[in-house]
Amino acid sequence: MKTNLFTTKQAAQFLGVSASFLEKDRWRGSRIPFVRIGSRAIRYRENDLEHFLDSQTFGSTSEYRGAAK
Repeated sequence: MKTNLFTTKQAAQFLGVSASFLEKDRWRGSRIPFVRIGSRAIRYRENDLEHFLDSQTFGSTSEYRGAAK
């Protein structure tokens, strides 16, 4: 199975957020899975990003409030 790998900048663009949002997410404990290649290179798998988006989909604001507890 072939997986597309995105840089932080590409992943941010895919998600519609800033690169600093993803950097802060990694510092805080990473809700969005990432891959470390070598000592410095960070990459995101496209399917992990899609799964994250799916997990953040709600039908109403009351669903979101219930999930955040």
